[in-house]
Amino acid sequence: MNTSIKDQLEIIKRGSHELLVETELESKLQSARPLRIKAGFDPTAPDLHLGHTVLLNKLRQLQDMGHHILFLIGDYTGMIGDPSGKNATRPPLTREQVAINAESYTAQVFKILRPEHTEVVFNSSWMDKLNAADLIKLAATHTVARMLERDDFDKRYRNNQAIAIHEFLYPLIQGYDSVALKADLELGGTDQKFNLLVGRELQRHFNQPQQCILMMPLLEGLDGTNKMSKSMNNYVGITESPKEIFGKLMSISDQLMWRYLELLSFETLQTLAAWRKEVQEGRNPRDIKVKLAQEIVARFHSKRDAEEALTDFEARFRHGALPEEIAEIKIEIQEDEIALVQLLKLTGLTASTSEALRMIDQNAVKLDGEKVDDKSTKIKRGQSIILQVGKRKFTKAIIQ
Repeated sequence: MNTSIKDQLEIIKRGSHELLVETELESKLQSARPLRIKAGFDPTAPDLHLGHTVLLNKLRQLQDMGHHILFLIGDYTGMIGDPSGKNATRPPLTREQVAINAESYTAQVFKILRPEHTEVVFNSSWMDKLNAADLIKLAATHTVARMLERDDFDKRYRNNQAIAIHEFLYPLIQGYDSVALKADLELGGTDQKFNLLVGRELQRHFNQPQQCILMMPLLEGLDGTNKMSKSMNNYVGITESPKEIFGKLMSISDQLMWRYLELLSFETLQTLAAWRKEVQEGRNPRDIKVKLAQEIVARFHSKRDAEEALTDFEARFRHGALPEEIAEIKIEIQEDEIALVQLLKLTGLTASTSEALRMIDQNAVKLDGEKVDDKSTKIKRGQSIILQVGKRKFTKAIIQ
């Protein structure tokens, strides 16, 4: 490890939400050995999007510093179902479902992590060895009152919503994973704080040095408001085509671009600071957005795919006389989607829906650079799109 302690801490804290406890982590970093860094994943949704990669990117940065990554597949906890942030009991998965999802998970995460330097572990390998008496002893380390301190449990309890006894086992088992792995540092999202702290408490109970905790923020989706989610249709999937990834990233707002660069890019903080200064001095932020889009496409596909995606984008937009500055408008809708003809009216690109229908008939309407010929086209909530009517009317619509 050639990176100084100060530089390591700067990289570790980059984009993070909270680090507990920094002085403890600094002490751990001063040891000669690589740290054992744990991150757990329940294989319930194997199709990853960029929001999932925020934590994986941090693991890769730690891996590049020489630390030992423990990629934990929660095949045992997956059969319980993580109740974090849920207002109802989650249905458990079967072992067969978990096995299928775990295989898909590892195939996707190794687009970011180095497989030869990643130890993939399954918590069933130690949890299966615990008998009923062992689980009872584990449960005895925490009280019901302590469990009800967790926000989601507390809300459900106060709202008279059911909480199954087995759900209390989830944070205990996740915490015990840290004991079994002798973790020095555990990473998780901001919604995992309670579970991560349980790991620290159980390590102390079992007379182990307590792990530090690094919480990463939840990434906003393309709309810049809601958390990136497939259900909100504001996501960028890592298995999507190069053109789709490139186009979606080019559609984000200039302000959101800096957030994505901080959490998703592997460029140095010094480089990002230089780019921000250049934009403040007049450089078109689209130039920086292109760099982000190319980096992400190259990561999940190839550099050649990134170049081809840029060429395609320029052919559809820049060569199609897309203006340098496009007005941005946010449209709030009550349903999950809105008709394109209604959206054209709401954005002011057409005076009425009848005019919108007429412009579509005349092949004068483009959606993200592509001509629209289907008058029943609908746009889902969470999407960020560029609309064009005729040769001179443009707007960027963010559907919320």
